[in-house]
Amino acid sequence: MKRSIGLIICFLVAASLLLVACAGRPAESTAPQQQPASAQQQPAAASDEEYIYVSAMGNLEFFNAHKYGWKWAGEVLGVTTTYVGPAEYDMNAMVAAFDQAIAKQPKGICVFGVEPVLVPSINKAADNGIPVVTILGDLPESKRLAFVGSYQRDLGYTGGKAIAEALGGQGKVAILSIPGVGMFDEREAGYREAFSEYPGIEVVQVGDTKADTVTSVSVAKDILQRHPDLAAFVGTDSTGGIGAATAVEEAGKVGQVKVVAMDRNSDILQKIKDGTLTGTVAQDDAAMAFWCAQVLYNYVHNQAPLTSDNAKAGVRTGPNNVYMWVNYIDETNVDYFLAANEIYTK
Repeated sequence: MKRSIGLIICFLVAASLLLVACAGRPAESTAPQQQPASAQQQPAAASDEEYIYVSAMGNLEFFNAHKYGWKWAGEVLGVTTTYVGPAEYDMNAMVAAFDQAIAKQPKGICVFGVEPVLVPSINKAADNGIPVVTILGDLPESKRLAFVGSYQRDLGYTGGKAIAEALGGQGKVAILSIPGVGMFDEREAGYREAFSEYPGIEVVQVGDTKADTVTSVSVAKDILQRHPDLAAFVGTDSTGGIGAATAVEEAGKVGQVKVVAMDRNSDILQKIKDGTLTGTVAQDDAAMAFWCAQVLYNYVHNQAPLTSDNAKAGVRTGPNNVYMWVNYIDETNVDYFLAANEIYTK
């Protein structure tokens, strides 16, 4: 699967660094050439202009990189960047946080597009003249301005190729996911697309982790009992990966049952270092939040003149989808990702 998605966004901002090009999906993933941190950069002039990131599950380490990238964007652009939302997977609380963000009349909103229940809030913001960009997950049926994130199938496809090669193209595989949630269904589809290239790979079960580690461990243990000849687990999120790793350890099958996870949480990375996990798929997290802010900022300040008056003409300019790089983590590069995780918490 070789797709190439390229977008170029031109920025005109006085006396500050702005924008080069939006990353397209590469033919092959390569390691970044520098640390994701840019603490040495001089921030632009301070501004009372506010942009708000609305999320959920903010207690997960996964979102540390997003918080870091969002704050970094504010420093570079010289604006206020605020991160809000519930600590848990609570959609009612997330909708409430979104509506509170709208009431503040920010210049733009970045929202984790995880569930369709957010569509009315996105539309309400757009109707009130507040541009909204979805991140991580997309809700294209809404009035969102753009999506910034990973091509979801690429995430699963990358993990699927990695586990299939680790298995030599043979074996029974179980998928740990969150069925019914679009972004995770797409990742599962990516895994299945990769497995279709290996006739010896058979998906024997899909387990629902409910995005909860305790549930994930229980589900993985049950799958191991049902399929004692299981060759591997793959996960569509970090809870699936850590759940599978824990179940494999407790069953005494480390090395016998391989595991490829999703995301770059420190517990996942440590399991790679100790040999329990084969690898994990990493999104371009900090950069993703940074580019979300860039898209919003440039829509507000630097629209190209598609018409003599874009607002009155009812047209939109700029990118519609900004796809980020997908990277694979294994024992050869895991230490660099662990070091970045420490940077994100400073």
